[in-house]
Order: sequence, then C-alpha cells, then structure tokens
Amino acid sequence: MAKKAKEQKRPRASLLTKVVLLVLLGAIGWQLYGLQSKVAAAQAEKDQYAAQVAQTQRENDALAADIAQGPTPEKIEEIARNELGLVTPNEYVFDDISN
Repeated sequence: MAKKAKEQKRPRASLLTKVVLLVLLGAIGWQLYGLQSKVAAAQAEKDQYAAQVAQTQRENDALAADIAQGPTPEKIEEIARNELGLVTPNEYVFDDISN
C-alpha cells in the first residue's frame, strides 16, 4: 500500500515554471509569425527570378534559332542598321531629339 501512495503523488509544477513555459511558447509563436512574412517575401523573389529565367531562356532560344539559320542578307542589314547606324545610299535619317 505504501508503494501506491508514492506512485500517485507527483510534484506539481510551480507557478514560475508555468509562466516561463508560457513566455517561451509566446516567443516561439512570435518568431513563427515573423518568419511568415520572410517566407512570403522569399517566395515573391523566387517567382520574380523564375520569370527572369523564363524570359532569358526565350531570348536564348531565339538567338540559337538565328545562329542555326545562319547569316541572311536581311539579318545582316538589320544588324547594320540597328547596331552600326548604317544607311543605304540616298537615304535620309532624322533623329528625334525632343524626348
């Protein structure tokens, strides 16, 4: 009978222990709440980078198609006009400087 009495009695947690445990749980909850905004920001940044990767991949595919096609007279003329500023004989070019 003496053994049963010892087994049934458990020491109760003090009020200080309960308060410390409650404060720790509150701090953990606050940290989790703060991390939610960081996760959302990281997800938005990830989506932005994924869009940039997709755009760059499309540009790379277009350039690879141009390379596979080889130099055509139209491509050469387009590059000469856009990048080198060349014009054909008897052609006038007007630059708009109002902007």
